[in-house]
Amino acid sequence: MSRLVLTAELLSQVRAELLAYQQETCAILWGRAVGGAGRLHRLVVREAWWPSAEDYVERSSIRAELRPQVVAEAMQRARRTGESIVFVHSHPFALNTFSETDDSGEERLAAFLADRTPGVTHASMLVTPTRTIARVLGTHTALDVVGVGPTMSGTRTDEALAIDPRFDRQVRVCGAAGQSQLRSLRVGIVGLGGTGSVVLEQLAHLGVSRFLLLDPDVVEQTNLNRLVGATTNDMGQPKVDVGAALVRRINPSAQVDARRGSALLARTAEELTDVDFMFGCTDTHGSRAVLNQLAYQYLVPMIDMGVVIAASTRGVSHVIGRTQMLAPGIGCLLCGSLLNPEAVRVDLLTDFERQRDPYVAGLSEPAPAVISLNSTVASFAVTMFLSAVIGIPSEPRLINYDAMTGFSRPAVIGRHPTCIVCSGRGALARASEWPLPARQS
Repeated sequence: MSRLVLTAELLSQVRAELLAYQQETCAILWGRAVGGAGRLHRLVVREAWWPSAEDYVERSSIRAELRPQVVAEAMQRARRTGESIVFVHSHPFALNTFSETDDSGEERLAAFLADRTPGVTHASMLVTPTRTIARVLGTHTALDVVGVGPTMSGTRTDEALAIDPRFDRQVRVCGAAGQSQLRSLRVGIVGLGGTGSVVLEQLAHLGVSRFLLLDPDVVEQTNLNRLVGATTNDMGQPKVDVGAALVRRINPSAQVDARRGSALLARTAEELTDVDFMFGCTDTHGSRAVLNQLAYQYLVPMIDMGVVIAASTRGVSHVIGRTQMLAPGIGCLLCGSLLNPEAVRVDLLTDFERQRDPYVAGLSEPAPAVISLNSTVASFAVTMFLSAVIGIPSEPRLINYDAMTGFSRPAVIGRHPTCIVCSGRGALARASEWPLPARQS
């Protein structure tokens, strides 16, 4: 299913503005369509415009029509910028579907725009007191409406699915609707190592059945102490293939797209625009920087995690973990000063550039890793995911874990008002308008 995504704050504002009247009310949203292989992945909304009373030709409790000049001005902007237009209207009464009048009006509007903005996908959205639904303009192709923030809001178009009895115990916690939601989501996992493989196993057991797995590496002997699902027979095999096999052992009907590739490459990272949620389980600052911006730029909510063990010949001095959600309304990794600019720069160099760069030091020592510590942080991440997508009662969106003392502590990162990544003046909801900070080839 393709998605129409906007920040949870903007979705709430749209609903409040349009449902404040007993008359049908309109709005125009501006965004950009993102897709691949001839399919729309998501339409990312960035901006809303509210018509004045003078902008309507007709407006009543059962009908609203904007002046032709308003539509023409919207078309001119779309033709000039390549943006998508989302025409929104309300039903202030309990009609939770597009009407026949909506159908006929949209067909004419879609034909008008197709001639003048070729190749640009436009949409329509309907707001009622109980639902928000959307579709590709002039068609019956439904779009999921998703408000992205610390929690995901909106209305998925899928009907409630039959529940497998094996999920009985967790349905008692998340409900049948929550279980159906888990089964309908497509989840991306970047990095299938010590934390990523644990996250994958837990999600598969929870009933998530659609995955995009991304990792460039193969299984090595030193991975076997912490790579869930891997055995000595898997040495030399791509980690994503081992992960896919793990999921299929748990759920033979799962859909797993295993891609051997690096998030440091823009064209590879952009494949993640076709997921509903992603987990960043990488161990480099460069890939974290790319995913950090992708989460805000394309409104793909993400949880980033990591474990650091400081060990020397004198022993272990500290063991810390971090689990952090990245989404509109939450400060990003840049706001939290969690990215090392020099490490990001080096990671984004090609092999040739790295060899020629006099400031790049030699290979770093492998970091210590213990499966129990990875599993602790991964479990924090999966619980945070359940809270964000189906409302499991767990408020923190950043958890710092100190294994030496046994304390886990929730925290909040303040958002910088002009952050280049997560603010409205930065990459937030710009989609393909801006390039990702990744290798372009």
